[in-house]
Amino acid sequence: MRTPPNERVSSDIAEMPHSRQADKASGSERRCILCGETLPRTDLVRLAISPEGQVLPDPGAKAPGRGAWIAPDRAALEAAMADGHLKRALMRSFKGGPAKDDGGRISLSYSDELPQQIEMALTRHFTDRLGLELRAGNIVMGSSRIEEQARQARLGLLLHASDSSADGRKKLDQAWRVGAEIEGSGQRGRVLPLDRDTLSVALGRENVVHLGVSGRPEDLEGSNQARAAVRVAQAATRLSRFMSGTDAAHDRPVSDEAHAVPSGAGGDDKIDT
Repeated sequence: MRTPPNERVSSDIAEMPHSRQADKASGSERRCILCGETLPRTDLVRLAISPEGQVLPDPGAKAPGRGAWIAPDRAALEAAMADGHLKRALMRSFKGGPAKDDGGRISLSYSDELPQQIEMALTRHFTDRLGLELRAGNIVMGSSRIEEQARQARLGLLLHASDSSADGRKKLDQAWRVGAEIEGSGQRGRVLPLDRDTLSVALGRENVVHLGVSGRPEDLEGSNQARAAVRVAQAATRLSRFMSGTDAAHDRPVSDEAHAVPSGAGGDDKIDT
């Protein structure tokens, strides 16, 4: 299937609203075409249609023209594909769109691999975001530096690779709780659905097992560093929700809508950079 030029996930990702209240005020809510629920667009995944009628993921919401929005839930999407609900919902959403056959009827199609296409697009969207924040100086790497920054309450978000070890996570999580003055809360960093190799490639570093994002929740309105934590959290949450269908809240949220990412498997992280 040919991918239209406008479907490439752009690294020029716009800043997103910080809360449901901001989304409502700015009109940035959309309705999921599958479940009918209205949610902030930062919680949803946009599908766009090419002039040829191909439906493809547009997680950055950059593609021109009409779009359709779905909740990031792979199991629900696959069920909707199997029973024809997705096809019907897309036909309604793109009614009046550019994809018409010779008889003037809507002509659209999507690959059986659409769930995998969405997962890949969300992964790239997240790793692109990490790259942007790294260039902006908002990413902290290396266990020692992360621990130092965490104890000084200078991290808005703490992330772990899916193959990080429980001991490595525990040490940094404790430092984060100390800095945030929430000892005994049990809150902890987010375990991403991506392993250290994926994170290392995304950030151009070797063996990235843990990383922090600069900023403090109380500075959200006045600090670009703090907003960086929100942007990364939103991208990570959509990816994790789509891959796992869950959203376990383990960490100290950086805003009302910066949901936690589910925990992953343990691994050896004795070496870190």
